[in-house]
Amino acid sequence: SGVGTGSREENATNKDNCFCASSMRDPRSADLPFNAGGIRDKLRRNVSVNPDHASPNREVRPMDKFTTLEGVAAPLKIINVDTDMIIPKQYLKTIKRTGLGKGLFSEQRYKDDGSENPDFILNKPAYRNAKILVAGDNFGCGSSREHAPWALLDFGIRCVISTSFGDIFYNNCFKNGILPIRVTQDDLDKLFDDAERGANATLTIDLANQEIRGPDGGTVKFEIDAFRKHCLMNGLDDIGLTMEKKAAIDSYEARAKTARAWA
Repeated sequence: SGVGTGSREENATNKDNCFCASSMRDPRSADLPFNAGGIRDKLRRNVSVNPDHASPNREVRPMDKFTTLEGVAAPLKIINVDTDMIIPKQYLKTIKRTGLGKGLFSEQRYKDDGSENPDFILNKPAYRNAKILVAGDNFGCGSSREHAPWALLDFGIRCVISTSFGDIFYNNCFKNGILPIRVTQDDLDKLFDDAERGANATLTIDLANQEIRGPDGGTVKFEIDAFRKHCLMNGLDDIGLTMEKKAAIDSYEARAKTARAWA
C-alpha cells in the first residue's frame, strides 16, 4: 500500500490524534508573533525552549531599497540556468541569508581540487565585483529554492536581466531585493555586447523610469508590475509590508485580548 492509504478507522484515529495534539497548547505560545523561528510550534509540542531567545541563527533584517543601480554587468551566455546551478544542494542546509555568495555557481567557479576556474565569467578580474547579471533565456528554472536569490545577493548581484525566468525564482527575487528584468532577445543581445566590454562599460538600472542605460547612452525600456516596483523602491518584503500595518495589528490584538480573555 502507498502513502496515504489505510482503513477509514485508521484515518479517523489519526485525525483525532492530530486534533488533540494541536489542542494541547502552552499558554506562552499566544504571545509569540508570526510563530517566530518555529518557537510557537515547539511550545505546542511541549519542547523546552526559551521564547526570549527564539531562533538565534535566524536573521531578520530589512530589505534594501532598490532605486538606481550602476555597476559592471557580467555576461552569462547560458540558457536554462537552473537553481541547482545557481546554488547547489549542499549549500541548502542553512537558513541564514549571508555566506551563500561563496557557493554561487560553485560547480562552475571552482575545480575539483577547490581552486578557481579562471575561465568562468565571475572569476575574471573585470567581473569579480559585478552587480548585474545578463543571462540567457529561462534563467532560474528548476526547483523552488529561495537560496538562489540569497546567493546572488550575497555575492553582490542586485539585478538579473534575461528574456525569461523561472516563475518561482522570479517571484523570490522581488521578495529579496533583487530586480529581475525581462527584455526582448534583440535588447538582450545589445546588453550582452555592452557587458562583454568589461569593467570599462557599466550599466545603469533606473527603476523609477524603468530603463536600462548603456555606457554609450543607449536605453532599453522594461516593464514591471506597479506593486512590485513600489515594494522594491521602498525596501518592502512580506515582513515589511506586514509591519506597515503594525499599529492596526496591535490595536486589533488589544481589543481581542479584552474581548476574549479566555482565548
